[in-house]
Amino acid sequence: MGKPTADPDRTASQKTARLVWNHSTHISGLIPILERLCQQDGIQTVTPGVIGRVKGHCPKMQLRVSIPIRGGYKVIARQGKTVQEVFILTTLTQEQLEAALAIAMKL
Repeated sequence: MGKPTADPDRTASQKTARLVWNHSTHISGLIPILERLCQQDGIQTVTPGVIGRVKGHCPKMQLRVSIPIRGGYKVIARQGKTVQEVFILTTLTQEQLEAALAIAMKL
């Protein structure tokens, strides 16, 4: 049992992103979407953040790019009356990230 060898078919740019598990609770259905997002090129780290409550009701899961942060973007995930921040470190532009989020939500 040695060290796992690097897959020669995958280059450094094709490495899957890291999904950080720093909270014990997440919006239901969010983690599978974030795991699919981690498979996209250009995504480096995905970190779910603070969960909160809002007055409005959103029946389906929504992911919306909120503001740019250093090295990426903050995304707001909403479902029902629950909202959760998600921090994404990426080399993608905002439009490319929105397209990647749409792809991750469709699968």
